[in-house]
Amino acid sequence: MNEDEEGDMTKPRLVAFAGSYNRPSRTVSLLEEIAGRASSAYGFSSTVHDLGDVGPSLGAAQWPSQLDAQAADIVAQVTQADLLLIGSPTFKGSYPGLFKHFIDLIEPGALRGKPVLIAATGGGDRHALMVEHQLRPLFGFFMAHTLPTAVYASTSDLLDYRVSAPALSARIDEAVADIGAFFPRLATAIAAE
Repeated sequence: MNEDEEGDMTKPRLVAFAGSYNRPSRTVSLLEEIAGRASSAYGFSSTVHDLGDVGPSLGAAQWPSQLDAQAADIVAQVTQADLLLIGSPTFKGSYPGLFKHFIDLIEPGALRGKPVLIAATGGGDRHALMVEHQLRPLFGFFMAHTLPTAVYASTSDLLDYRVSAPALSARIDEAVADIGAFFPRLATAIAAE
């Protein structure tokens, strides 16, 4: 069966992962907004997960083999995604420890060459460099391709867990436009419509 006959099974997969347990979560809301715009622009199928979805085996696992089936499935979705969207809340200038632990359980070569759009949320503008000083080097270790435009949202940029600041909305659009460099066939098809 060729790609055209497979239909939805050939849609590129966007997997978003938020390093947050909170529900509702500003980080999850931001990732849902970005994933929605990217899916509309390029036709991705998208899934958004957070630390709560991973479940309790994460805290006890020292090795990937010690994760339960649910957690292992989320790691597999992350590593098999065509596009990865990573977001983290910012605590004291960095990402939460359990988020880093989740990332530590990913095999070092599993994200090599994968496009990754990075995002973060925080209480104020002081945390904005977290995407550049924490997330970008983290995914550099994996030799992933972090997209040039990162997205940071402070509490004042989100109203009732929705993007409310025009500058944030424009930044999301810029980041979504960056995706086209990794999926030129999709970008061309969307432009032709």
